[in-house]
Amino acid sequence: RVIDPIRASLVQFGESLAATSERFAMLGFSSRRRDPVRVHRIKAFEEPYDARIRGRIQAIKPGYYTRLGAGIRHAALRLAREHASLRLLLILTDGKPNDLDRYEGRWGIEDTRHAVSEARRQGLEPFCVTIDPEGNDYLPHLFGTGCYVVIRHPAELPARLPQLYARMTARG
Repeated sequence: RVIDPIRASLVQFGESLAATSERFAMLGFSSRRRDPVRVHRIKAFEEPYDARIRGRIQAIKPGYYTRLGAGIRHAALRLAREHASLRLLLILTDGKPNDLDRYEGRWGIEDTRHAVSEARRQGLEPFCVTIDPEGNDYLPHLFGTGCYVVIRHPAELPARLPQLYARMTARG
């Protein structure tokens, strides 16, 4: 099950970030058509990373669809309020943008690409980590070269996520 390594990754990643005293937030989202896109607060910037947050991570369940543009826009609004020299918008996904209302194919791809561009104009650094084996087919168009990574085996995610974060913050 893909959700298990995602949960493990988020716990380990949260532990790593908390140890560095970095301010961070974690959100999840899913959609069933344009309205509503459900956004789930896992950890707010002002909350300490503790047992409650670990419990919220463990309670994550697979949702519906991936209206990625809407998820990025919502997270970008929250992150844009933060004052920091590097505002990294790390997107963890298991697949291509999709939804029930024809948010498939070109529409979902272009909406997501537009949301990524909007985030960059706000001074954010979007970076995508996917476990979709077909990610190399569409992610260069969405995020650009060097702004995404495809992890072939979901079980590698818990070890790779902190490494990727270290690499991204070193360049920022």
